Amino acid sequence: VQLQASGGGLVQAGGSLRISCAATLRPFDSYAMGWFRQAPGKEREFVAGISWDGRLTFYTDSVKGRFTISRDNAKNTVDLRMDSLKPEDTAVYHCGAIAGYFGGSYGYFSDTSRYNYWGQGTLVTVSS
Repeated sequence: VQLQASGGGLVQAGGSLRISCAATLRPFDSYAMGWFRQAPGKEREFVAGISWDGRLTFYTDSVKGRFTISRDNAKNTVDLRMDSLKPEDTAVYHCGAIAGYFGGSYGYFSDTSRYNYWGQGTLVTVSS
Protein backbone atom coordinates (compact mmCIF):
# COMPACT_ATOMS: atom_id res chain seq x y z
CA VAL A 1 0.00 0.00 0.00
CA GLN A 2 1.67 3.19 -1.14
CA LEU A 3 -0.72 5.62 0.56
CA GLN A 4 -2.59 5.02 3.80
CA ALA A 5 -5.16 7.55 4.97
CA SER A 6 -6.34 7.73 8.57
CA GLY A 7 -8.00 9.97 11.11
CA GLY A 8 -11.54 10.12 9.82
CA GLY A 9 -14.52 9.98 12.13
CA LEU A 10 -17.74 11.57 13.29
CA VAL A 11 -17.71 15.23 14.28
CA GLN A 12 -20.38 17.83 14.95
CA ALA A 13 -20.86 20.78 12.66
CA GLY A 14 -18.47 23.54 13.58
CA GLY A 15 -15.93 21.08 14.90
CA SER A 16 -12.45 20.17 13.72
CA LEU A 17 -10.67 17.09 12.51
CA ARG A 18 -7.22 16.25 11.20
CA ILE A 19 -6.75 13.47 8.70
CA SER A 20 -3.40 12.12 7.66
CA CYS A 21 -1.89 10.22 4.77
CA ALA A 22 1.22 8.11 5.28
CA ALA A 23 3.24 7.31 2.18
CA THR A 24 5.67 4.53 1.41
CA LEU A 25 6.52 6.23 -1.89
CA ARG A 26 10.17 7.19 -2.17
CA PRO A 27 11.64 9.65 -2.45
CA PHE A 28 8.55 11.25 -0.96
CA ASP A 29 9.66 14.77 -1.86
CA SER A 30 9.47 13.87 -5.55
CA TYR A 31 5.67 13.64 -5.26
CA ALA A 32 3.12 16.41 -5.30
CA MET A 33 0.19 15.48 -3.08
CA GLY A 34 -3.51 16.12 -3.01
CA TRP A 35 -6.68 15.41 -1.08
CA PHE A 36 -9.93 14.62 -2.81
CA ARG A 37 -13.31 13.65 -1.43
CA GLN A 38 -16.25 11.67 -2.66
CA ALA A 39 -19.72 11.93 -1.20
CA PRO A 40 -22.33 9.23 -1.82
CA GLY A 41 -23.71 9.48 -5.33
CA LYS A 42 -21.26 12.19 -6.32
CA GLU A 43 -18.06 12.33 -8.29
CA ARG A 44 -14.68 12.61 -6.64
CA GLU A 45 -13.81 16.26 -6.16
CA PHE A 46 -10.60 18.10 -5.47
CA VAL A 47 -10.17 19.52 -1.97
CA ALA A 48 -6.55 20.60 -1.55
CA GLY A 49 -3.10 20.13 -3.03
CA ILE A 50 0.46 20.77 -1.94
CA SER A 51 3.68 21.01 -3.88
CA TRP A 52 6.61 18.67 -3.37
CA ASP A 53 8.32 21.08 -0.96
CA GLY A 54 5.20 22.33 0.80
CA ARG A 55 5.66 25.91 -0.37
CA LEU A 56 2.62 25.97 -2.65
CA THR A 57 -0.89 25.03 -1.59
CA PHE A 58 -4.18 24.99 -3.45
CA TYR A 59 -7.77 24.73 -2.25
CA THR A 60 -11.17 24.43 -3.77
CA ASP A 61 -13.28 27.49 -3.01
CA SER A 62 -15.66 25.73 -0.64
CA VAL A 63 -12.89 24.91 1.87
CA LYS A 64 -10.71 28.02 1.64
CA GLY A 65 -10.16 29.52 5.05
CA ARG A 66 -11.37 26.35 6.79
CA PHE A 67 -8.99 23.61 5.64
CA THR A 68 -5.20 23.56 5.74
CA ILE A 69 -3.00 21.08 3.92
CA SER A 70 0.55 20.43 5.10
CA ARG A 71 3.27 17.88 4.61
CA ASP A 72 6.27 16.58 6.48
CA ASN A 73 8.80 15.15 4.06
CA ALA A 74 10.92 13.78 6.88
CA LYS A 75 7.96 11.71 8.11
CA ASN A 76 6.53 11.01 4.65
CA THR A 77 3.11 12.31 5.59
CA VAL A 78 0.58 14.80 4.33
CA ASP A 79 -2.15 16.13 6.61
CA LEU A 80 -5.42 17.92 6.14
CA ARG A 81 -6.58 20.03 9.03
CA MET A 82 -10.32 20.71 8.76
CA ASP A 83 -11.95 23.43 10.86
CA SER A 84 -15.48 24.82 10.95
CA LEU A 85 -16.75 21.60 9.46
CA LYS A 86 -20.13 21.55 7.76
CA PRO A 87 -22.48 18.66 7.02
CA GLU A 88 -21.70 19.09 3.33
CA ASP A 89 -18.08 18.18 4.07
CA THR A 90 -19.24 14.62 4.77
CA ALA A 91 -17.43 12.29 2.38
CA VAL A 92 -14.72 9.70 2.00
CA TYR A 93 -11.45 11.58 1.77
CA HIS A 94 -8.69 10.18 -0.44
CA CYS A 95 -5.09 11.23 -0.69
CA GLY A 96 -3.31 11.06 -4.00
CA ALA A 97 0.23 11.42 -5.29
CA ILE A 98 1.60 12.82 -8.52
CA ALA A 99 5.01 11.47 -9.45
CA GLY A 100 7.73 13.89 -10.52
CA TYR A 101 5.64 17.06 -10.61
CA PHE A 102 7.46 20.16 -9.40
CA GLY A 103 5.13 22.79 -10.79
CA GLY A 104 2.42 24.89 -9.26
CA SER A 105 -0.75 24.79 -11.28
CA TYR A 106 -4.19 24.58 -9.66
CA GLY A 107 -5.49 22.92 -12.79
CA TYR A 108 -2.85 20.23 -12.57
CA PHE A 109 -3.47 19.47 -8.90
CA SER A 110 -7.23 19.34 -9.31
CA ASP A 111 -7.15 16.91 -12.24
CA THR A 112 -7.69 13.33 -11.02
CA SER A 113 -6.06 11.94 -14.18
CA ARG A 114 -2.70 13.46 -13.12
CA TYR A 115 -2.47 11.27 -10.04
CA ASN A 116 -0.41 8.09 -10.15
CA TYR A 117 -1.33 6.70 -6.73
CA TRP A 118 -4.40 6.81 -4.49
CA GLY A 119 -5.03 5.87 -0.90
CA GLN A 120 -8.02 3.84 0.18
CA GLY A 121 -9.82 6.75 1.81
CA THR A 122 -10.99 7.69 5.25
CA LEU A 123 -14.61 8.55 6.09
CA VAL A 124 -15.44 11.94 7.57
CA THR A 125 -18.99 12.41 8.80
CA VAL A 126 -20.21 15.80 9.98
CA SER A 127 -23.47 15.82 11.88
CA SER A 128 -25.75 18.84 11.99
